Amino acid sequence: MDVTDRRTLLKLTGGAGVLALSGCLSTTDEGDGSDGGDGGDSSDPYEIGMVDSQTGSLSAFGERNQRGVNLALSRVNEVGIDGRELDIVIEDSESTNQGGIAAAQKLVNQDGVPFLIGAVGSGVSLAIYDSVVEGTDVVQLSQNSTGLNLTDFPGLLRMSPSGRSQSLALSNIVADDGYDEVAITYVNNDYGQSLTDAFVSAYDGEVAYNSPHDQEQQSYSGVISEMNNSGADAWLFITYQAEFATMVNEVFSSGYEAQFYGADSVSGDDVLENTPDGSMDGMKIVTPSAPVEEENYQAFASDFESEYGRQPTSWAAYAYDCVINAALAIQAADEFTGAALQDTVRRVSGPEGETVTSFEAASEILADGGGPDDVDYQGVSGPIDFNEDGDPVGFLQVLEVQDHAYEGIDFIEG
Repeated sequence: MDVTDRRTLLKLTGGAGVLALSGCLSTTDEGDGSDGGDGGDSSDPYEIGMVDSQTGSLSAFGERNQRGVNLALSRVNEVGIDGRELDIVIEDSESTNQGGIAAAQKLVNQDGVPFLIGAVGSGVSLAIYDSVVEGTDVVQLSQNSTGLNLTDFPGLLRMSPSGRSQSLALSNIVADDGYDEVAITYVNNDYGQSLTDAFVSAYDGEVAYNSPHDQEQQSYSGVISEMNNSGADAWLFITYQAEFATMVNEVFSSGYEAQFYGADSVSGDDVLENTPDGSMDGMKIVTPSAPVEEENYQAFASDFESEYGRQPTSWAAYAYDCVINAALAIQAADEFTGAALQDTVRRVSGPEGETVTSFEAASEILADGGGPDDVDYQGVSGPIDFNEDGDPVGFLQVLEVQDHAYEGIDFIEG
């Protein structure tokens, strides 16, 4: 589903695809917060917030997220949370730090949500945490941020794994392919800088060129020319889809030749659709991945394809698990407050409880009197199992561009 309004309320009233859009929602959970996770006397929906990239350079990720969110909401609301539904109020970060802060301020300060999913970009997630969430009881769980710096903020949880393992994998792949010299360009933000620093630290070869670039530029010909002049035959791109597509077109039109490598953020349909056939063949990309061989992921993928006519990305799986984890934290909590949710959000997917792979199974344990430590929700994106830094257990997949399409060639368990 495409969402274009700055503030969109997602309320699923039944099966997947039954979606109502509204400009506002009032529930009895506003106010003293005395109505707890056991449902109390109210039948009004629980309302949480989400900051997503609906516009800007990361909007392709935001679109993928919405599909995963919609499917998860359908699953939750088919079962209910002790007789109540879950609503998510969505605000657009515009893929910028300031846009993310404004969106989070709206959700936390005006809507009063105790649980915030967000954001996509690592810099946006950190800006929200620093400016809005830190010092409050609000739970923040990022759906897509992989920047290394998030590990330094244990109060900021994330569903997608840290990019440190991604950078290490990239350095090993470049070296194993026989390249002892590499040219790097990275997007000029926390995400780009942190993944680049980790790659350089792990790579034993020579870094012939290492320079940032700004987002949303009409041309990157200067960057491409300098990478070519560096003499390196391996080029590493740590940037976003729109920027990378521009670079690929300029490399192709200039006749430059190099072996391309990329971080997860350079891959996507937008790149394939906006670059010529043959312009990236042989490129290798390391991306966070769901455990695609697991039964619960395959069931998720089947439901996703039935609903949307396409296979899910890992980003949709991360967003899906954010919603399920939030719903379980709400059901396991004594009350619907940030403080209570802080106490349950990690525990419902921790290794101490009974392993379950669906919201329905986990919810049944809680409804039968179980507590947060009695449930170990194994997500469609992986085991989750947040560590003390708020990072999950992660998996990686190596993709190669073949005939202008992405093909999986390796899978790395983390």
